[in-house]
Amino acid sequence: MPTYEYKREDGTTFEVIQKMSDDPLTTCPDTGQKVKRIISGGGGVVYKGDGWYVTDYKDNGRKPASSSSSGTSEKGTNSTPSPTAEKTETPS
Repeated sequence: MPTYEYKREDGTTFEVIQKMSDDPLTTCPDTGQKVKRIISGGGGVVYKGDGWYVTDYKDNGRKPASSSSSGTSEKGTNSTPSPTAEKTETPS
């Protein structure tokens, strides 16, 4: 249920949780003063879970990062390094 903000005649404000189908309040339940519902900024966006990434909402008009199926980059080298290339140990 949404939270609505009201302003009393004396200028003070308060919040009330109401159903969207409920009619707006006309008097303050605490003081009996006339009230007017004011438009507030609303709540911010709340992200729950592990997070989201740019790739979650891909633009269908863009091409994928690697469009070639041969597994090579633009320079013509293999995109996955070989295991022997990474080992550069020298004997002690």
